[in-house]
Amino acid sequence: MLCSPHIVDAVDLWHEHRIPILLSTAFILTFLRFYLRLNDAQSEQQKLGDASKRVKKEGGEAREGFKFWSLFSCLTGSTEKIAKQFAGAFKEALTKAKGEQTTFLPPQVLDLSEVDYDEYFISPPKTEGEEKVDYFYLILLPSFNIDSINDTFLEHLQETHHDFRIDTSPLAPILGYSVFGFGDREGWPTEEEGYCFQAKEVDKWMAKLSGRKRAYPLGMGDWKRDGKERLAEWKSGLVDVLGQIEQNGGLGEGIPGSGDPIESDDEELDDDGEVYDESAEQNGKSKSSGDLGDLEDLGQIMAASGNTGKKSSGPIAVDFTTEGKPKRKAAAPAVIKEMVPKGSPTYNSLTKQGYAIVGSHSGVKICRWTKSALRGRGSCYKYSFYGINSHQCMETTPSLSCSNKCVFCWRHGTNPVGTNWRWVVDPPDLIFNGVKENHYKKIKMMRGVPGVRAERFAEAMRIRHCALSLVGEPIFYPHINEFLGMLHKERISSFLVCNAQHPDQLAALQHVTQLYVSIDASNKESLRRIDRPLHRDFWERFNRCLDILRERRFQQRTVFRLTLVKDFNLEDEVEGYADLVQKGLPCFVEIKGVTYCGTSTSSSAGLTMQNVPFYNEVCDFVVALEKALKKRGLNYGIAAEHAHSCCILLASDRFQKEGKWHTRIDYERFFELLEERGPDGEFTPEEYMGPETPEWATWGRGGFDPRDQRVDRKGRPVEVS
Repeated sequence: MLCSPHIVDAVDLWHEHRIPILLSTAFILTFLRFYLRLNDAQSEQQKLGDASKRVKKEGGEAREGFKFWSLFSCLTGSTEKIAKQFAGAFKEALTKAKGEQTTFLPPQVLDLSEVDYDEYFISPPKTEGEEKVDYFYLILLPSFNIDSINDTFLEHLQETHHDFRIDTSPLAPILGYSVFGFGDREGWPTEEEGYCFQAKEVDKWMAKLSGRKRAYPLGMGDWKRDGKERLAEWKSGLVDVLGQIEQNGGLGEGIPGSGDPIESDDEELDDDGEVYDESAEQNGKSKSSGDLGDLEDLGQIMAASGNTGKKSSGPIAVDFTTEGKPKRKAAAPAVIKEMVPKGSPTYNSLTKQGYAIVGSHSGVKICRWTKSALRGRGSCYKYSFYGINSHQCMETTPSLSCSNKCVFCWRHGTNPVGTNWRWVVDPPDLIFNGVKENHYKKIKMMRGVPGVRAERFAEAMRIRHCALSLVGEPIFYPHINEFLGMLHKERISSFLVCNAQHPDQLAALQHVTQLYVSIDASNKESLRRIDRPLHRDFWERFNRCLDILRERRFQQRTVFRLTLVKDFNLEDEVEGYADLVQKGLPCFVEIKGVTYCGTSTSSSAGLTMQNVPFYNEVCDFVVALEKALKKRGLNYGIAAEHAHSCCILLASDRFQKEGKWHTRIDYERFFELLEERGPDGEFTPEEYMGPETPEWATWGRGGFDPRDQRVDRKGRPVEVS
């Protein structure tokens, strides 16, 4: 086959010029490769330049300042005083050491019993207008061998670390942290015996949560000996570190092990599944410690085993997974603490406030309305609404602990808090006998008070009602049903208040005369602001409790208690509250204005007299809520009021007969039903519905008992027109 002339010409042309073509192609490819390499090098230089600029900005020009959070815990106020003094001295030291490009903002002192842990220890706090401010945590912590806010704080840090929904190091964005612990060497001479043990725990968990950003070593000082000197040294060290951070733009790398939660030789004692670099430790071990070395040593081991004269029935088992690890020491048994031990600051504070502490976690106190009723000066709203004689009412709780830190709580910083029961449990009979005994003692102390009526004093020596609403969370007590049974056996009626944070306990609760649930907000964010719950799933728990109430609305006599706090939950929340009532369908809804207790702890929680609503504001809210419920087809009406308590009652039409409200309770019938059908028996609230609500207690009448005499603040009679 003949080739085309064009092909022959092309082949001849290739043979004639192939050498120049190949050389030209090689030159072009070489040039192109050199050009690309040169561009890559310039790009790398540009990246390095940008990185250096970023580092420079982080260290100086772009940073507006350092923001310091000085957090402390205390029981008696000593640490608070020290924390404030330290903040002032630290501010002065920072002012002297301040660089040209960085501003050290003054430290902000915060009490761990008041702050919302989720705002500070799940992610760094966000401050408006301070996007470029770096945060630094300073924690001053005394160690207590009694239950305190430290236990709750440590529990929160541990739960945050182990919560799979939260990043492993949620506090990694902070600049750094440091902890200083106060202790007492008289009680705990060494660290092994407990000296500053809670500060060490906080330091460990903060290292884990911050991604090992310990800026300065844990400081420790003795209250009675060298506390001030050690604190001053710690402060000086922090100032030096911050100066270095200002220059370098961060903490730097440090040597291997810097920022580790615990010392390397202690890691095996508290292994929580995290893996740290153990190479340095393993390299320093001798062969006598059981280290296999490498595979060549297996021959020596096998030869040595053969010299024993015993034949092996199988292959030698060699564990390659546990080489060189020391044996785990047996964990020391956990010490269960008392919630409020005698002589503790919490015990002393509560007794000073008039509480009688029963056992290790219960309390009883005389209500001011009990004192008022004994003198014939009026009873509380429970008499107007439900027919309970205030002078025969015992206010108590089997659990001084709570799972919330409400802004309007009377016991800020004194009652313990927790998400689960971690204390010694007192038997119910000890609590029952103890609260009765102490209640009667306090009643007897009233016999010499001018104005006490003899007949009411005699009646007061027979308890007829128990309000489980003193403080804390009564349903938290593990044996609450047994305690209720003892009350009912002696024909003492029970009003139990819970905060809608313990749905399992609520579902297991047996019959009570009346069951209250505090509904302090209509939405999740408002509830977080007001109740400041400790549970992370507080809103889910809250809604589960409402579902339980709806299911049991024909078994328990249920009440929603709404505490109105101006500028918190009073404005624009009527529709939200109406939705919650529709969800739970309670028998009654009590709406009450918050009572200001006038303590400094209340103001530190953000509550002042400006947050106390006027009675007319409460009335307007109730009228609006009734209208919102009617709009939803819910038949609730305003049944009663007690103006002196700033309290109004909405009732379901289940408790209305022939146009008349029947909010009172037939207590004798309630006890008969309990005896007939048992504490878990089936009977409805209507079966022990009492007589008609008295005319003087209905809407528009004020609700003051006409048998009594109204007086002003100085005890002078007030004539009611």
